Amino acid sequence: MFVESKTKTKLLKQMGGAIKDFNMIEDGDKVMVCLSGGKDSYTMLDLLMDVKKRAPVKFDILAVNLDQKQPGFPEHILPEYLESIGVDYRVVVEDTYSTVKRLVPEGKTFCSVCARLRRGILYGTAVRENCTKIALGHHADDIITTFLLNIFFVGACKAMPPVLRSDDGRNTVIRPLAYCREKDIKTFAEEKQFPIIPCNLCGSQPNLKRERMKRLIADLEKEIPFVRQSITTAMGNIQPSHMLDHHLFDFKNLRPGIGDVEAELDMVLGHGIESNPALVTIA
Repeated sequence: MFVESKTKTKLLKQMGGAIKDFNMIEDGDKVMVCLSGGKDSYTMLDLLMDVKKRAPVKFDILAVNLDQKQPGFPEHILPEYLESIGVDYRVVVEDTYSTVKRLVPEGKTFCSVCARLRRGILYGTAVRENCTKIALGHHADDIITTFLLNIFFVGACKAMPPVLRSDDGRNTVIRPLAYCREKDIKTFAEEKQFPIIPCNLCGSQPNLKRERMKRLIADLEKEIPFVRQSITTAMGNIQPSHMLDHHLFDFKNLRPGIGDVEAELDMVLGHGIESNPALVTIA
């Protein structure tokens, strides 16, 4: 009798929670699963195939790999793996490697240019294949890291949304691993012995800011064990009146007065502090 690993059970529960919370997959969807050959995308495909069997809604899966013509890329590995598990797939060949090397100055990181090129090709592929959703393998730690990158280096309070509609409205991106931790994905990938293909483009560059953020979180975790969960919770618990964005909150027309305080106290006393601790704020 087959026994599902504890790691897979945990990941499936988290993926199911994310799909439900953000309405990622609907009846009749055709989900294009972007497969890079890394542990995250392999795990996402494996879990989604399992969800497809269990979900109350019917949806199809199309695995898509973008062969960017990186030197030494083993072209046979993904087709052989995908055929072995019996999933419908496409391999899209585009030499973005040469383009990135030509456009990015020596010593600069490739990530942003590579990501834009890759995104455009995948969006176009989804339209041609009549896919209604594009599934990317970003996990909870990716989202946290992006959040910190934007705060430290961009000056924006934003991260990777679990669901995103493209500007032209033709594509919807979903991130089914949004609640999954990287350490669990790594454990699962080792259990499954996926044929991992390393990235020889951006992944080979030293001193990336993203790696710096990962080290920062790891250092903080030594002192604050729950720091990752706290950051994740914070991203879903935004209070515009306690930030500085005047586009989200009308500070100019704010009229301070005792009546506002009394109304808030009445609400706290009426519902009970324990039932809604978010109502209690320390200024």
